[in-house]
Amino acid sequence: MFISPAYAQDAGAGGLGGIEALLPLVLIFVVFYFLLIRPQQKKMKQHKEMLGAIRRGDKVVTGGGIMGAVTKVGTDGDLTVEIAEGVRVRVQQSLVSTVLSKTEPGKGAPAGGAAPAGPGQGGGSFIEKIFGGGRR
Repeated sequence: MFISPAYAQDAGAGGLGGIEALLPLVLIFVVFYFLLIRPQQKKMKQHKEMLGAIRRGDKVVTGGGIMGAVTKVGTDGDLTVEIAEGVRVRVQQSLVSTVLSKTEPGKGAPAGGAAPAGPGQGGGSFIEKIFGGGRR
């Protein structure tokens, strides 16, 4: 009657089967896993290991860009960081973005020993050592 021959043809003749239709989606997921998900998981694991290895005397940079030396590592996930002489702030350990320099424990020193005095051997804060400030 009024039905054209184009509509009367079999619809499944040229279509893809179930598995062939899912193959592009599976390939996209595999590419995303190896290019995005896996590297991000490795980066998160390295950051967690870095945070677990922080101890007194380490020079750190927080997520806000504040640099300082760790003076105390708390048991509840916080650090006390000295950002200038006599200025100490408490920071959540998870907000540390980078450890600039690690301290090595001496043979007779405990694991959380203090850092060496540095090039000037005059002590002072980390910021003063970087910018050369301080009282002389």
